[in-house]
Amino acid sequence: MTEEKKRKLDMNGTSRRFAEVRRITNETKIQVILSLDGGFVSCKDSILDKEYDHASQATSAQVIYINTGIGFLDHMIHALAKHSGWSLIVECKGDLHIDDHHSAEDVAIALGETFKKALGPVKGMKRFGYAYAPLDEALSRAVVDLSNRPYAVIELGLKREKIGDLSCEMIPHVLESFATSAHITLHVDCIRGFNDHHRSESAFKALAVAIREAISYTGRDDVPSTKGVLM
Repeated sequence: MTEEKKRKLDMNGTSRRFAEVRRITNETKIQVILSLDGGFVSCKDSILDKEYDHASQATSAQVIYINTGIGFLDHMIHALAKHSGWSLIVECKGDLHIDDHHSAEDVAIALGETFKKALGPVKGMKRFGYAYAPLDEALSRAVVDLSNRPYAVIELGLKREKIGDLSCEMIPHVLESFATSAHITLHVDCIRGFNDHHRSESAFKALAVAIREAISYTGRDDVPSTKGVLM
C-alpha cells in the first residue's frame, strides 16, 4: 500500500475524503492537509521555523493545527474546521511585513483548492446545506451549494478596521476566495450583532455547520443534479 493511500484511510481502515496541497508563490508558502471526515492527520515536512499552539486541538476524532501568522485568521479557520468535523493542518509563511492581504487571501485559496480535491465528485451527497449559528448577541446564516459554480455573497456588516492583526475587509474576502477555489456557491449573512469578533465568528461557525450538512452522505449513489453531473 502506498503512503498516499495509507493517509486516505482512517484509524479503522475506512476510506475517507483526504487531500494535501502546497501552494508556493513569491508572496506566500502554504501547506494544507485536510480530511473532511476527521480522524488522524499529520504533517511530516513542516514549512514553518517554529510551532504555535494557540489554534491547535487533537482528539481521537479530529486533529486541528492552524498557523497562518495571523492570529484571528487562525481562530476563524480553527472554528471552521472544528464545527465542520474536519481534521485540518494549515501552515503559512507569508510577507506579513507588507500587510495581511497576501497571506489571508492565499490561505483561503489553498484551503478551497484542498477542499475541492478532498471532496472529489459530488455523488451520494446532500449537495445543499444551511445553518444558523449564534455567538452571544450575534447571529449568522450560511447557505452552501456544492454546485461547481463558484459564487459568493458575503454580508457581515463589520465596522472595525481590524480584529487583532486581520483587516476586517479581508474577512469577507477570505470567504469569497475559499468559495471560488472550492467551486461552491456560498451565501453568508450576519443577521444581527454589534461585536465584530462575535459577528465574524458566528459567520464562520454557521458556514462550518452548513458545509457539514452539504457534504454528508445520503445513502444513495446518485449525482444530486437534474443535469446528471456537477464535477
